[in-house]
Amino acid sequence: MKVVDMHCDTMGEIHDRRREGEEICLRKSRLHMDLEKMQTGDYGLQNFAVFVHLGREKKPFEYAMETIDTFYQEIEANSDVIGAVKSWADIEKNWAEGKMSALLTLEEGGACQGNLAYLRDFYRLGVRMMTLTWNFPNELAWPNNMKLKIRSTMGEPDTEHGLTETGIEFVREMERLGMIVDVSHLGDAGFWDVVKYTKRPFVASHSNCRALVPSCPRDLTDEMLKALAERGGVAGINYCIDFLREPGEWKEGERKMSRVSDMVRHMKHMKKVGGIGCVGLGSDFDGIEGTLEMGSAAGMQMLAEEMKKQGFAPSEIEAAFYKNVLRVYKEILK
Repeated sequence: MKVVDMHCDTMGEIHDRRREGEEICLRKSRLHMDLEKMQTGDYGLQNFAVFVHLGREKKPFEYAMETIDTFYQEIEANSDVIGAVKSWADIEKNWAEGKMSALLTLEEGGACQGNLAYLRDFYRLGVRMMTLTWNFPNELAWPNNMKLKIRSTMGEPDTEHGLTETGIEFVREMERLGMIVDVSHLGDAGFWDVVKYTKRPFVASHSNCRALVPSCPRDLTDEMLKALAERGGVAGINYCIDFLREPGEWKEGERKMSRVSDMVRHMKHMKKVGGIGCVGLGSDFDGIEGTLEMGSAAGMQMLAEEMKKQGFAPSEIEAAFYKNVLRVYKEILK
């Protein structure tokens, strides 16, 4: 079963580890994701996020540019098996040649520093999806969980602060360019502003169902899932344990593991609320902590088998694994 995954932090990990002097590459590594694992897992396309930590990086635009350079170095070094894509035609070309595809995304709209020229520069370099926020407020919007320590997923949803005037300008320019708006990490009020100020499909690249994990404001409410589905968008299932189960659901002595059965539980709820067309994959590989039942990208077919076990039809598994996301890409990527 082909895999199209809307989010991983692998490229940022490679970039940061290289800055610290570690010899590491995309071909083969100890990370969740590398090219050999992707081939074993039957990957067709992977979104590689340029993650920018606003609390750590003093020059966010420059840091993003450096990570993009790392991305292209790795793709060029492995051009026999993978190719960067900027358009739907690029995806078709890679697949016709038997290659995997790599789509560049930006996780943190603050890297643009409120400058539309920077947004357009990122687009020119191949960025085709952007989360408006990470865990810090920026010139565009406010995130959920901003009151808590960084990397914690628990907290209160932000129902008061929507998109700024600059944020509204940005989502409109993203639609004009053909860059996909990603609402993962965005506050609740910001989500509804995206619904209000955009017309085309948008995505939540790595978010699950808040109805199943009420303590996690990074997950989507049923109302959000319905709005996303009505727009033709897709939510990518996040494999992080804190997004999959409530902390109190663990039995004493039970190993805290991100299990494929819990991932499918969220997929079933998404299907129930918004239909199978809104279900996708957004692993967050190399951006999450904890133990994964599937181990790494090489174990992705475990998820397909679990979906089959829990009653999903073959056509529904195909839709969630790759067809739904590709539908959005075909519509938006120019």
